[in-house]
Amino acid sequence: MTTDDLGVYVHIPFCASRCDYCAFATWTDRGALVDDYLDALVVELARAREDGMLSGDVEVTSVFFGGGTPSLVPADGLVRVLDAIPMARDAEVTVECNPDTVTPQLLDTYRAGGVNRLSLGVQSMVPHVLAGLGRTHDVDGVAEAVRAARHAGFDNVNLDLIYGGAGETLAEWRTTLDRAVALGPEHLSAYALTVEAGTPLAGDPRRHPDDDDQADKYELASAHLAAAGYDWYEISNWAVPGRTCRHNELYWRQGDYLGVGCAAHSHRAGRRWWNVRTPERYLDRVRRGRSAEADGETLSADTQRIERLQLELRTVRGVPADALPTTAPDLEPLVEVQDGRARLTVAGRLLANEVSVRLR
Repeated sequence: MTTDDLGVYVHIPFCASRCDYCAFATWTDRGALVDDYLDALVVELARAREDGMLSGDVEVTSVFFGGGTPSLVPADGLVRVLDAIPMARDAEVTVECNPDTVTPQLLDTYRAGGVNRLSLGVQSMVPHVLAGLGRTHDVDGVAEAVRAARHAGFDNVNLDLIYGGAGETLAEWRTTLDRAVALGPEHLSAYALTVEAGTPLAGDPRRHPDDDDQADKYELASAHLAAAGYDWYEISNWAVPGRTCRHNELYWRQGDYLGVGCAAHSHRAGRRWWNVRTPERYLDRVRRGRSAEADGETLSADTQRIERLQLELRTVRGVPADALPTTAPDLEPLVEVQDGRARLTVAGRLLANEVSVRLR
């Protein structure tokens, strides 16, 4: 990856149902807006070419369709949006999918249209844990979705997992890891369940995750995935060699990216901005020929430097050793220094925020 890399994030805000832990900008009752929304995305991308972000000889190196449930919208409509993005020949193009929305026809359209990476929202491979998270797919559907992806020619598949759901034992988390690894994905993400204000989960303290339980499950994931041949490269992400997520690495290196769609965020050369949150407001702005930007900020050089270190600290690359205090016994179990760089240990990954505030 070079500093010339440019990513595009496309936000698809539509869902069939809303998970109990979700606080993202997604809606389950806006299906009538899908076609108009896809049209607006194409218009916003065209304007980005006119305004300079995508103009000239710019070639996008990664595209990520997130949400929401991108696989819920018509596949040919999604490909039409992709066609409006000027991409490098080797660009990574990811689409997030719910397993229960995956069909052979959808995958064939994606593959023919230039999509080359799938990210399946699996979360758990234990039925009662899935139900507790408010997920609608079943365990068998995950395996079927992966088989369909392979049949369609996809050789780069990620499985998203969540640990710490109510009633999930350590043994059940191991079962999820075992079953996920058995499907042979090139990439695995494992996130701790978090309680977001305003969600059904937030309103039910009995289902809130336990910090010690989540720490045990993270340590299990780290050891289990390493033994299965997956390299850890960011706090919540593991991949087989050569299959790290290029788009997410762009974020962690404080690279430039354009976000299109409602609530999408962008960054360029120290300035970041974000679009209006709701699809209705987004459509209104685009239809009236106005910018969809809601607000933005320009970061000072020092803020950029500190944020870059905070992002790098999350990764296997780590930070320059002199970015942390040289005499700090409390940091010794949390970081390891090698070749002039300080990297988080497994214990340090669990306490990354505490290490982060010591950066200088």
